[in-house]
This record gives sequence, structure tokens and C-alpha cells, in this order.
Amino acid sequence: MGYIEFDQTRPFDLILLGRVAIDFNPAYSDQVKEEFKPLKNVHYFEKYVGGSPANIAVGITRHGMKAGFFAKVSDDQFGDYVTEYFDEKGIDTSHITRCKNGEKLGLTFTEMLSPKESSILMYRNCIADLQLSVDDIDEDYIKQSKAILISGTSLAESPSREAAIKAVMLAKRNNTKVIFDIDYREYNWKNRDEISIYYSMVAKEAEIIMGSREEFDLTEKLIKEGMTDEESAALWQSYNARIVVIKHGMQGSTAYTADGQKFSIKPFPVTARKGFGGGDGYGSGFLYGLYQGWEIIDCLEFGSAEASMMVRANNCSDALPGPDEVHAFIREEKEQYGDMIARV
Repeated sequence: MGYIEFDQTRPFDLILLGRVAIDFNPAYSDQVKEEFKPLKNVHYFEKYVGGSPANIAVGITRHGMKAGFFAKVSDDQFGDYVTEYFDEKGIDTSHITRCKNGEKLGLTFTEMLSPKESSILMYRNCIADLQLSVDDIDEDYIKQSKAILISGTSLAESPSREAAIKAVMLAKRNNTKVIFDIDYREYNWKNRDEISIYYSMVAKEAEIIMGSREEFDLTEKLIKEGMTDEESAALWQSYNARIVVIKHGMQGSTAYTADGQKFSIKPFPVTARKGFGGGDGYGSGFLYGLYQGWEIIDCLEFGSAEASMMVRANNCSDALPGPDEVHAFIREEKEQYGDMIARV
């Protein structure tokens, strides 16, 4: 394939930077089943590690890859919970440090009203993940990784945004590839100009950019508004991007490669439990395929399959599948719907 060459001598496949949170989802197990209903009527919840970069770290580790992490967590039992969970999953926690001034991990309560209608209630006051500082960014750690992944939420406030930008600068200095998962979340941002300023700074340096059409629009606001997908891909490839992935939800997604090709995929049909979490599975699966040296369309198919598996699950971390499970899911879907069910 040859779009991106990773330094195979480095022990870490990917170091991620950004949000670690805790999800409280309506319970759905053999013991307790909270059916679709408003959040105010839910009595029983299940607790999981959450946050998009945290979920991607879990996902790629489930695929046998080696992940590290730059993050701040709360100095309390919830901080213990997420670091011990990462340790259990085999994610390196040597650069996850504790907040010193009482900042807390974000808490996400999810509402599931129907297979197509869900939302989140987020508590992010005095938030831990945005306390990551430039002093937490270790150049030697970055040198040990084939790539770093910057989550866009880390750019929402100081000191985290400076830490993220420093990590990108050190990655470029050391030939560590930069992956930008735009990961837009409205909370903590003050205005859309600010979003475009910081998103575009990282996008210009990234070899891989992944996001929805809305997220690309936010990134490009101060450059040119109303761009098509093809124009967006060409813009970022005029800087450093080798692969640009633009997602359109249920309409599918397309990867644009630096040699002028594009490859498109549709979601695999499933009965959904929730309308979120698919993007983390998509990112995990797509990157796994890329690291394996697969053709882009196969990376997209694997990512799309993992995304569909995640929207039918009740959580965004524990349910992340291993590669054998994803391959089995793809076989089952094709047996039921035909070989070209997801390919455009």
C-alpha cells in the first residue's frame, strides 16, 4: 500500500493524548435491563471507562497493538479506577499523572430513548483531562512510538492545548507520525473561531486526519467555508496529510489518499442500542488495518464493522472486540446481506 511508513523498531504502536472520562450507561444485563426511556427515569447504571482517545487505546490494544497515553486524571478513587483499568488492558500508564488541585474526571450519563435516539449529559466543571501541561510531555516517550494520536478535545483549553501542540512539534522533530482525530465536543469551547484556529494548527501537521463533515467544517472555518469533501482532502494533503477520512454517519465514509484515490464504505446494518461509540470502534479498526499494511478499502471495511458492533453494544470500552470477533461479524453480515453490503 505504501501511503504511510511506520518505524517498526519502535516499541509503541500508538501514544494517545486526550480525554479519559467515566461513562454511566443505563444498565442492560441479564440481571437488570433498563429499557429505552428518558434519563430522569433510569434507576440503574453501569460504570465504564470512557472518552474517545481512551476507547481507541482500549480498541487497538484488543487488536494486539501496544498503546501508551498522555493524560491527567483525578487524584481519587475514580482516578484509581481508570488507571487500574488501563493497566489491566495492557495500556502503558507511565505518563498518566494525577491532578494536584482537586480537578475531577468527566462524568457522562447517557440517555437511550430508542435505537436511533440517544444523548449524553456531561459533567465537566473543574475538569482533570484539560490540566495536562507542557511539563507532562516527554520527548523520549514520543521517540518510542510509531505515531501519536491527538484528540481534538485536548485543544479546548489551556494548559492542555499547549501540551498537545508541544507533543505534535516533538513528534515532527522525531519522525513520529501524527494522527488527528478531530473528536469535536461542544463543551469547553468558547467560540467557533477558536476551534478553527487550534484544529487547523494540528491538521496541518498530521499525516492522518479523521472526522465527520461537521468536524472538517469547524476546522476549515477560517480558511474557507463550504468546502466539499474533495476540496477538504486536497487542502490537508497540500500540507502533510497522506490519508483523510471524512465520515457522514449512516451515509458512510470515504478515505482520500495522497495519490488522488478515494475509497468509500457504508455502515453494516445492525439493531442499535445507542447512537454513539461507533466512531471509537471505527478509529480502532481502521488504524489496526493500516498498521497491518492492508489496502485502504479493507481498513475502512474493518473500521465500519467495528463501528456497527459498538453501536449495538451498551458501552464504548468493555465491548470493544478483538480482530477475530470483527472478522466473524463481517462474515456473518455478508452471509446475510451479500458480499458488497458495506462497499460502495
